Amino acid sequence: MEKLRNICDGIVVLDTETSGLSFENDEIIEFSAVRLQWNGDELCTVSEVDEFIRRTDDRKLSPKIVELTGITDELLREQGISKQAICEILAQILTPRTLICAYNAQFDLLFLYHLLRKHGDARILKDQPKLDLLTVYKDRRPYPHKLCNAIEQYNLQDRVCNSHRAIDDVRATVEVMKAMSSECDDMDRYINLFGYSKKYGVSGARISSVCYKPQGFENFVKLYEK
Repeated sequence: MEKLRNICDGIVVLDTETSGLSFENDEIIEFSAVRLQWNGDELCTVSEVDEFIRRTDDRKLSPKIVELTGITDELLREQGISKQAICEILAQILTPRTLICAYNAQFDLLFLYHLLRKHGDARILKDQPKLDLLTVYKDRRPYPHKLCNAIEQYNLQDRVCNSHRAIDDVRATVEVMKAMSSECDDMDRYINLFGYSKKYGVSGARISSVCYKPQGFENFVKLYEK
C-alpha cells in the first residue's frame, strides 16, 4: 500500500445498513467505520465506530430488513443515537487527507451525503479521496462480485464474515482491501474512479468528485486504462 500512503495520511473503511435502497426516501440505521493509519510500514487499526441511528419518524422497518440485518425498531429506539450525533462522529473521523474506502462505495456515499446535507456538513466528504473496492474487484475477478464472493476468493472465510451487520462487513472489507493490495499494488489508480453497469447506468446521483466509467462483468483491460 505504499502508493496509497503517498496520497493519504489515513484510511477510513466504512459501511452502512439502511432501511431501504433509496437514499432520498430511506435512512441509515447503522453506521460503522474503521480508521487505519500507518505504523512504520504496517497499516494498523486505530479506532472503530459502530452506531445504530434512530429513525426520524414512526415508520417501521420492513420484515425483510429485520431478517437481513437483525436490526429491529426496538433496538433503534433503545440504542440508536441521533442523526446530528452521527454527523459529528463523521466530522471527527474524516480528517483532511483521509481516504474513504467502501465496498460498493456509491451506495454508502449517497446515503451519507443525504444525511450530512440535512443534519451536518456535506463538505467534509467533498474533497476526500474515495476508493470503491467493488470497482477494483470487478477488474480482477469474473462475476459474481458480492463482498461474500471477494471474501471467498481471497480465502478470508476463517477470519471475517459478510453478515449484513455494518461492523462485520467493515472488518471484512478491511481484510479484502489488504488482500487486494498485496495481490497488485495499483489501488491508487482507482481513487475517485467508480465503475458502473453498462446496462443499468450509474446507480443514483453522480458524485461530483468521482469519475464514472462503464464496467462489464469480465474485464481484460483495467478500468483506469480505458
